[in-house]
Amino acid sequence: MTGKTKYILILILAVIIADASAQNSQVLYFMNLPQNHLLNPALRPSNKVYIGLPGMSGINLNINNNFVNFNDVFIKGQPKDSIISFLHPDYNPDKFLAKIKDKNSLEQETTVQLLGVGFSVGNDGYVFLDINERIQGNIVLPGDLFRLALKGNEGFAGKKIDLSSLRGDIKYYHEFGVGFSRNFTDKLRIGIKGKLLFGIAAASIDNKSLGITVNDDYSHTLDANLTVNMSGPVNVYMNSKHNVDSVVFDDSRFKTSAGATDFFSGKKNIGLGLDIGATFDLTDRIVLSASVTDLGFIRWKNDVTNLKAYNQFKFSGLNMLDVINGTKTIDEVGKDMLDSLKNAFNVSNTKAPFTTYLPFGISLGGSYNVTKRFSVGLLSYSRIIGKQLREALTLSANLNLGNAFSTSISYTAENHRYDNLGAGVAFRAGIIQFYLLSDRIPIMWNKIKDDKSNVMVPANWNTINLRLGMNLVFGNRIREKNDKPMLLVE
Repeated sequence: MTGKTKYILILILAVIIADASAQNSQVLYFMNLPQNHLLNPALRPSNKVYIGLPGMSGINLNINNNFVNFNDVFIKGQPKDSIISFLHPDYNPDKFLAKIKDKNSLEQETTVQLLGVGFSVGNDGYVFLDINERIQGNIVLPGDLFRLALKGNEGFAGKKIDLSSLRGDIKYYHEFGVGFSRNFTDKLRIGIKGKLLFGIAAASIDNKSLGITVNDDYSHTLDANLTVNMSGPVNVYMNSKHNVDSVVFDDSRFKTSAGATDFFSGKKNIGLGLDIGATFDLTDRIVLSASVTDLGFIRWKNDVTNLKAYNQFKFSGLNMLDVINGTKTIDEVGKDMLDSLKNAFNVSNTKAPFTTYLPFGISLGGSYNVTKRFSVGLLSYSRIIGKQLREALTLSANLNLGNAFSTSISYTAENHRYDNLGAGVAFRAGIIQFYLLSDRIPIMWNKIKDDKSNVMVPANWNTINLRLGMNLVFGNRIREKNDKPMLLVE
């Protein structure tokens, strides 16, 4: 493996570590792009018609966590042109644990717009259609779980650790949405979008109670009352005691085109969703806006498996000190842990359907039109995922020259970081509109080098946001009295 390849793999690993709340794009909100109705269905672009081509109209990637950055996981070692991870014997685990919170969230979202269509109706109406592929994942890890794993049993002997905040789910689904917006008064515009959801696969943790007691002999006793619900092509095999022996992916489902089509249609896992939003012209220059997006759920009925842990049992425990000390590899520790946990789960014969809810967002925004083409905006975005609340506040400067050119520069406070600079640009070449934007552009970089390579990697980086694509756009609305200042055109 070359030096450059090695560091690229480290960067990819860091992204995976950052994985897993996706935030909406704050940069997109005030730009003159057809995709801004995804954040508020009352918003509309200046063009009369837009068509998003399958797989090319929009790719959106959001990955972030709320507790560590790239340089908390990988630091410079000795010699100084090498790097080490937080599991290396030379790394001080207290430095890593200082970043750990009581509830540590890791979240991810990927959306691919397969088709998008929007067109004007009458003087002020706008109709739009979206077909999206979406993958959402999130997990919350209690801080004491990290402390136990990295510091060992000594500090917890005779104590019970509460892990009831542990939760997580991941889901892959199709989204079909149809929306409409129009002016109800000269100042008020309202938009609404209904969604039909088709679930492909999911896994979800229903944690009613969970705790680990560290015994005097440093063994662990787990008190559990939780269920792992799964919907997907997997087979769960049991041993003679009706405990889980293995979980195996069932590839036989895809050996025929009919089987693959049946699985990927998602027609047996149906859900509903709703977006609603409004804009209000407070003055000729000031526009206020608000929206609630991704209110919805999916009911999973196909290929359901319920794995339940509802008893008390003793196991050897998770001890990353063995990895740090070099007596075991991380693979060996993980295998020992999984072998112990298998004894806790009994397979439910009910295969009961379960429901997952979409993380939903609340946006409150305002813009001030300095000139016809230049505005400044303030946007508050809150995302609710289960019992967790994520908040972001964005200040932006926006330039919109019709749909010929649009750009935005933003500053966002989110994820316990206050150095989030974002930027977006969109330009039109004939009927084709290209766009690229990001809410999180790394400012500080570290240089990692060896005798064969020299690679720059981001230092303070716990959020990735990227949106890009192209649209076919036709026409450009002439400004009317009830148009929003943020979308003024010539």
